[in-house]
Amino acid sequence: MLVAAASPVRVDVGARILPPAAAPGKAVTPFVKISGKTIALTHVRVIDGTGAKPLEDRTVIIENGRIAAIQPAGARVPAGATIVDMTGRSVLPGIVGMHDHMYYIARPDLDADGHADVPSPLVPQMTFSAPRLYLAAGVTTMRTTGSVEPYTDLNVKAQIDAGAMPGPHMDVTGPYLEGPNSPFIQMHQLRDADEARKMVAFWADQGVTSFKAYMNITRAQLKAAIDEAHRRGLKVTGHLCSVTYPEAAALGIDDLEHGFWVNTQNDPGKVPDLCPPTVGAPTLAGMGAGSPEAKALIKLLVDAKVAITSTLPVFEPSSPNYRPLSEEALAALSPQARADYLILRSLAAKAPAERAAARARLWGNELKLERAFVAAGGLLVAGPDPTGAGNVLPGYGDQRAIMLLVEGGFTPLEAIRIGTLNGANYLGLADRIGSIATGKIADLIVVRGDPSQRIADIENVETVFKDGIGYDSAALRASVQGRYGQY
Repeated sequence: MLVAAASPVRVDVGARILPPAAAPGKAVTPFVKISGKTIALTHVRVIDGTGAKPLEDRTVIIENGRIAAIQPAGARVPAGATIVDMTGRSVLPGIVGMHDHMYYIARPDLDADGHADVPSPLVPQMTFSAPRLYLAAGVTTMRTTGSVEPYTDLNVKAQIDAGAMPGPHMDVTGPYLEGPNSPFIQMHQLRDADEARKMVAFWADQGVTSFKAYMNITRAQLKAAIDEAHRRGLKVTGHLCSVTYPEAAALGIDDLEHGFWVNTQNDPGKVPDLCPPTVGAPTLAGMGAGSPEAKALIKLLVDAKVAITSTLPVFEPSSPNYRPLSEEALAALSPQARADYLILRSLAAKAPAERAAARARLWGNELKLERAFVAAGGLLVAGPDPTGAGNVLPGYGDQRAIMLLVEGGFTPLEAIRIGTLNGANYLGLADRIGSIATGKIADLIVVRGDPSQRIADIENVETVFKDGIGYDSAALRASVQGRYGQY
């Protein structure tokens, strides 16, 4: 007798990413700065994340972990409230990091000439340092956007949700959906489309809430993965190469990583289902934002409701205005990670002038294409891609991603929205997080200054509220100083 296969259970993504808040446990309480059933943040500037003009001199009432009111400074404060004077500060929604990782890329025995021993690169997990750095910077919700140790990420999320570890809410992405010839020895290489489907089904059952396709996946494998994820109510993003952007949109992908850097549709000699050695550079170099090809691609993506994730920090070395890591960020690196970062920075500085000019052209095209995508009605979200010898760090990179959007031509208020509410919209969680509004979860960042006028002030984080509990940014960062790259 034939027995019909059971239909997969659709995942309640919101319940998995944002479970009921737990009280801080023993390992978390040392970082709690402000707490109480009712908290009043007085004399604060409110930048609500929607793009609206800031509200000056307001009182934000937090009650039982949610935003209870946003009122004029002179309005009555509930009896018994913990009152915190925020004069000179701004409050923003917590950052929704849409290309964050829980690992670091290492190159064994990297030398001054850039050579490393095989297998290279390797991907050690930053289970201790990364969650603290994210929360310290104001990242209150993050997507792991590709996992190398998925069980570790799931268990970290469970520990954070239980109040046993400090860290943000997590959208845990499953293991990379990667095809043959991967440069990463720690990634599984799919055999066929059926295995791609089974891999999505298995990890959805384990508790992941999103998936990421990688550079060498085939169209058949990607289609099988997308179909299985969608049957379960989950989304698929991709850092692609073997599959072009138009092909991925036609297959139903939800999001494309790294802006327009890795679209290979016009790379010379592009062969279906194979990643060319040029990995998208010729396509981006030849695609000015006002060109017919760019307009056609953007229209295709917007019509197909494909989001784009801007990851400007990981490409910032291509910018003529590249800003090396600050001393504070360098202090977070382990000695070996710091040494590797300085080697790679030195090698980049020695690049021939023509190569630097070519990279600068790619950078300029990318900035214009992202603006054109938004102007056409596309959903742009943001993240830093914190990988690679310290070039981009968790948390620091999330702030930098928003700052670089302003360098690219967005206003500060537009950039803040891209880094907060847009991510919440993509995740389907905008009714709970992503902006400052009555009834939403009190995931907030308090910074010195006014990022609506000077976007660099977004780096001046003092307190990060997650589920209505205020965490000490400086204490979180101090607890992992010199550890990122180690564990």
